[in-house]
Amino acid sequence: MDQLLALRVFVRIAESGAFSRAADSMNLPRPTVTKLVQDLEAHLGTKLLHRTTRRVNVTPDGAAYYERATRLIDELDEMDESASRARVRAHGRIRVDIGSVLASMILIPALPAFRARYPELHIDLGVSDRPIDLIGEGVDCAIRGGTLPDTTLVARRIADMDWVTCASSVYLKARGIPKHPSELMPTATPTAKAAEGRIPGHAIAGYFSSLTGRAFPLEFHKGSEHMQINGQVEVAVNESTAHLSALLAGVGIGQAFKFMVTPHLESGRLCKVLQDWTRPRQPFHVLYASNRHLSAKIRVFVDWVAEVFAPFDDR
Repeated sequence: MDQLLALRVFVRIAESGAFSRAADSMNLPRPTVTKLVQDLEAHLGTKLLHRTTRRVNVTPDGAAYYERATRLIDELDEMDESASRARVRAHGRIRVDIGSVLASMILIPALPAFRARYPELHIDLGVSDRPIDLIGEGVDCAIRGGTLPDTTLVARRIADMDWVTCASSVYLKARGIPKHPSELMPTATPTAKAAEGRIPGHAIAGYFSSLTGRAFPLEFHKGSEHMQINGQVEVAVNESTAHLSALLAGVGIGQAFKFMVTPHLESGRLCKVLQDWTRPRQPFHVLYASNRHLSAKIRVFVDWVAEVFAPFDDR
């Protein structure tokens, strides 16, 4: 039995709650993972894991063993890095999760420079706007915006981004230009605009949560005034690249990050509206688990991400 590998497999199973997740995240065959745990338990003469049809939990003996195993693995990793100066020669594979528009417009265009700097470090990039379980899904780090949902994660702030309220020129020609956020509220009766050949009222290009299914309101701030507008959401999406496409298609008025819409504002496809009103900047962080040793590959990636996002920081 490779006891060190068995220790690493046991720790990953304990953290992810599943043999299959541990096997997939470590690129090991599932029968190998099962055999390593069985051999480790036989070697120790005790059960470390309790298996159910839904989840794998650690036993009391397993919990105590886990604490020592994680410390030992961290110390071994740190010894290896110190001896080989792995910070300079980061190598291996890192799993990163990031929102779609951040990936397509910021991170992916910069990846060739990262690969040139760290040719032995390979990236598996998960692209989605849904919330993720870093440990359970075997993700090394994630880049996310907004309120941090999990205080057990280490978060490094990499940017604060401005919002822009905008709509397509085609939409504004059809429905007019709002002068006040209250005009975005649903209207039950036609207005004078209908007589001018315009569709009455305004539509919102909505963005809804992948977790709750609820649409996020538009936010408007002006001095001491603060308004949240839900409006008439005629089309809603739950992915940032699709939201930009919806705005460009003219389905309604929406709020998007400045870096996303700037090229389309310059071309005239999108137009700013309600410019006297602002929305608070949104913070973005790179997140990683707090209970794991910060390996060389994660350290260099986090430092590099901070460099990449610096030009997009509106602070």
